[in-house]
Amino acid sequence: MRMNTESKKRDVALVVDDSPETLRLLTDALDGAGMTVMVALDGAAAMRIVDQITPDIVLLDAVMPGIDGFETCRRLKRDAGLANVPVIFMTGLAETEHIVRGLDAGGVDYVTKPIVIEEMLARIRVHLGNARLTQSARAALDVSGRFLFAVNRQGNILWATPQAQKLLADHHGAQADDFVLPPSLLQWLEQAKGKGSAKSQAATLPDNPQLRFYYMGETAPNEFLLRLSKEAGTTLPPEFTSELGLTTREGEVLAWLSKGKTNRDIAQILGLSPRTVDKHLEQIYAKLGVENRTAAAAIATNATRRNS
Repeated sequence: MRMNTESKKRDVALVVDDSPETLRLLTDALDGAGMTVMVALDGAAAMRIVDQITPDIVLLDAVMPGIDGFETCRRLKRDAGLANVPVIFMTGLAETEHIVRGLDAGGVDYVTKPIVIEEMLARIRVHLGNARLTQSARAALDVSGRFLFAVNRQGNILWATPQAQKLLADHHGAQADDFVLPPSLLQWLEQAKGKGSAKSQAATLPDNPQLRFYYMGETAPNEFLLRLSKEAGTTLPPEFTSELGLTTREGEVLAWLSKGKTNRDIAQILGLSPRTVDKHLEQIYAKLGVENRTAAAAIATNATRRNS
């Protein structure tokens, strides 16, 4: 059980390095800067420590025997209670591939060895400040009633507002922390990130088209904000969908049309492009023998009344 550290006044730093000299250097510097320091000689020891207390920041050697720093960071980030703790890599490896690997593992920054203490302390101050701002923002979201959550590149949930947690749990039948974006949503996320727009088309789960996901943007390295929405069942009853000669998708488009939604609204709700919605409407008008959306909506409304 992790100890409650909210009442502490000193920031807690966890330093993970297999070099006693580096540990002594950083312990003296961080203690002199007013921080409480915990040390671990390897990744396994670090995992045992975080089971007992949550640090405010982690300084992590990239290259260690046994579990290296990259894998240690990945394991730390799988714990929801540690997902937002900043990790700074310490490495003698300045090659781009190692820097990228550290950031992909969940690190927020890196310093090269030999360590310059003044630089390290400056980076720690920046990342502790950013972490506090992030925590304050998320606390505000928690009480705002928003259905928001964040995932990493692998689709694992990093954090979620209570409302989003409940909605995901209702669908998933388990804790929201266990939910992972399926391959189809990971592909959609990659495309949405490439567009760089918070107004990307919605995505849905294959087995639950009413649960919709919207990409809101990248909030931190390897952290992507998504919004959840659960649309009420809005398909026309199968009886008169077939009676009108409409496909299931055309029935969905017509149902939303009858509720006053614009083509762009319908496209977002159903995860389609506006052009695809236009094509569906052309088919709907032709099958219903009407020329405009008003007449089509009237037919849908009358059909709903007859079958209710």
